[in-house]
Amino acid sequence: MELPPDGHEPVLLQEVLDFLRPATGQTFVDCTLGRAGHAMAIAARLGPRGLLIGLDADPRNLEFAAEKLKTSPCPTRLFHANFSELPDVLQTCGWPPIHGILADLGISTNQLFDPAYGMSFDRDMPLDMRIDPRLAQTAADLVNHLPEKDLANVLYELAQEHYSRGIARKIGEARKNWPIKTTEALAELVRQAVGKTDRSRIDPATRTFLALRMAVNGEMENLARLLRDGPAFLAPGGRMAVISFQSMEDRAVKNVFRSLEQTGVVTILTKKPLAPTSEETARNPRSRSAKLRAIEKKH
Repeated sequence: MELPPDGHEPVLLQEVLDFLRPATGQTFVDCTLGRAGHAMAIAARLGPRGLLIGLDADPRNLEFAAEKLKTSPCPTRLFHANFSELPDVLQTCGWPPIHGILADLGISTNQLFDPAYGMSFDRDMPLDMRIDPRLAQTAADLVNHLPEKDLANVLYELAQEHYSRGIARKIGEARKNWPIKTTEALAELVRQAVGKTDRSRIDPATRTFLALRMAVNGEMENLARLLRDGPAFLAPGGRMAVISFQSMEDRAVKNVFRSLEQTGVVTILTKKPLAPTSEETARNPRSRSAKLRAIEKKH
């Protein structure tokens, strides 16, 4: 797999451009700047009379994106903000008419493997999982202090982990003796709890780590706010695209978009979600679960 020098390839890039149709002089919002892959391509089409507004909850990625966007052909305004804070960002910008909104809900490659984030069980890291360091609660806090029943509910509700009760019980037993502080320690406990009953090819710890990351970062709650607010800020004819990677996220996007279409607010542009081509998944295997849905605001 060959990736750009920063190790991250923007997912479904051509499809994003095809559906959002950025054009000269328009104002676009990239709600998840990441490594600026999508943003650079959109900015190139907006031109000097356009405006790119960028948000990212991760200050490290925001700094990286800001450096890349210094060569942008259009003006940019960048904010350290979660996309749930979109109304505050647009108010700061003076409520410009928005022609396009993009949200890529995936995790950047650097976030997955950099020990500073504490998300991966492929190597031992502090058990953190915060994308935004302003957040007070870490994954270690949840693992060590949530009641077993609540912990099991998190694993099941956010990642459909069928062994959630056994995993929570195993964690509860272990933390009586010592605090669980690292990704390796947690992953090993999950593997012991699941045992050999899991015939899946993925690591037994995968769903637990996914659920904890989503809980720590409030991902579903923040997505609900974006889906509530984003379409309302679109100018007539403006478009919004969301790339999801988890079935729960995709279901939330589908349901909100469908409801907006039924009430006459938008037109759904993707009757079925778009998935990456076989060429893209061969080049970038982590894109294989991506799904893109898009809408257009009615006049």
